[in-house]
Amino acid sequence: MKKLLIILALFTSVISLGQSVKKLTPEKNYAFKQGEWLKFRMSYSNFLNAGFSTIEVKETTNFNKEAFHIIGKGKSTGLVSLFFKVKDDYQTFMYKETLKPYRFIRKINEGGYTKDKEILFDYEKNEAIVKNHKHNTETKHPINDEIQDMLSSLYFLRNQKLKNLNKGDEIELPMFFDQEIHNFKLVFLGEEIIKTKFGNINSLAFRPMVQAGRVFKEQESVTVWISNDDNKIPLRIKASLAVGSLRADIEAFKGLAHPFNIIFDN
Repeated sequence: MKKLLIILALFTSVISLGQSVKKLTPEKNYAFKQGEWLKFRMSYSNFLNAGFSTIEVKETTNFNKEAFHIIGKGKSTGLVSLFFKVKDDYQTFMYKETLKPYRFIRKINEGGYTKDKEILFDYEKNEAIVKNHKHNTETKHPINDEIQDMLSSLYFLRNQKLKNLNKGDEIELPMFFDQEIHNFKLVFLGEEIIKTKFGNINSLAFRPMVQAGRVFKEQESVTVWISNDDNKIPLRIKASLAVGSLRADIEAFKGLAHPFNIIFDN
């Protein structure tokens, strides 16, 4: 449950495979806007309801610069909540002009395991200031000018031109996570029509390269489908775990920036 909540926010932390990478080009118009709200239903092994996650887009300013405030929340429900209660709060603040984050918040309670961290990104000094509110500590870490955080990564990628990708192309960007930089990598699997509660939808399928081991079955354990339209919203995420599987499906939405293209059967 807790791993899928992280995947939903960032497509999970990934490892670099050292292969050729497709360079992205940003869209002229935003793929999202203030008021966008997405809700996802989580399930374990395709039958047990595990919880819900929501992501909302708001607007704010920082030093007179326009910015987005993205809020992601997740919580366990039903039987899962009885033996493993989850309540997560992820927030990122990113400048509209560059879609680079300047502040990131992570407050989680996962079965009694808690974190309360805040990251401030200073691009003049190229450093990330990590404030651990739980332990009342502050550390500084070097970053580069293209850094993203766990949540801003999703919105940065959504605002890139993805329709010109070829099957097998890879996307990579640096992401600051757990006080160090990780290489965030996705492999494009191709186009696919998937069935959702709203109807059949054209989608683009991607595979984040994850760390095989205690949690995930293998490096290719996670698949992500996003809508093949100007919104590029996540539609479905599947993850094969060492024990069982996790899945997230789009449950509700509102405030999309562009038309949501649904294929209706004749």
